[in-house]
Amino acid sequence: MSGFRYSYDQLVYYGEDIEQSIDRLARFGYDAIELAGEPADFDGAAVRRHAEQAGIAVGSICSIYTAERDLSHPDAAVRASALDYVKSVADLAAEVGAPTMIIAPNAVGRLAPLSSAEDERAWAIEGLRAGGEYAASVGVNLTLECWNRYETYWLNRLDQAVELWNATGLTNGGVMGDTFHMNIEEDSIAGALRRVGPLLNHIHLADSNRAAPGQGHVDFAPILEALRDIDYQGYVTFELLPPSADPFGVMRAGGHQDFFDRFTEQAITRVKAVEAELAGV
Repeated sequence: MSGFRYSYDQLVYYGEDIEQSIDRLARFGYDAIELAGEPADFDGAAVRRHAEQAGIAVGSICSIYTAERDLSHPDAAVRASALDYVKSVADLAAEVGAPTMIIAPNAVGRLAPLSSAEDERAWAIEGLRAGGEYAASVGVNLTLECWNRYETYWLNRLDQAVELWNATGLTNGGVMGDTFHMNIEEDSIAGALRRVGPLLNHIHLADSNRAAPGQGHVDFAPILEALRDIDYQGYVTFELLPPSADPFGVMRAGGHQDFFDRFTEQAITRVKAVEAELAGV
């Protein structure tokens, strides 16, 4: 069993200088960092330089799809703004050397359609395709993410993401899994990953309560085994967030201190232990 490469989403290090976040991940043995998708917050060249000096990579960009960044919105101006955002994230990814950026067809938290299902699907395909073609032009791959039913009214399962991805006709990317969302929506997390197979190009790990593995009830052994069986080549990235409908509000209030040193260390330690057990080490 070849070793996985581990990354951690910087999104939960809310309010911290990126250099400090990079240094923490290097100290705990991570291979990469996933940057929050706010291009205006970063000096891409400086981030890349500091990561290289610390001995880790920038593995991916975690795009953030707010109401103004909705690729399937009925307002053409909103869709155009969303596409501009996708392009800006692709530019950041290229600048920091990240091979992959996350994309989603609508705003997180939109729980009902604003137009017909047919129109929203068509707009989503149009936006995903345009964003993907631009990303390809700067050497970046997309990974299409689905969220649970409490965060979006559609694209909840990996089979739906595969169907939508295939409809775009894009070749630079695939779909991603997130064990927090999958724990709610999939009949089997490991089974869903196996069904996606080589089209899976990114994954987020979090326990059932979105904290570090070991804090909830998810069994990560079959998940890692499935990743091994499909020869997954991407980063195993921890996306951990406070258990709230408004995690950013919790973070603004300072209620996320466990997600810094404590959960950063626990996440990689626990999952590497599972990996070693599967390998018979």
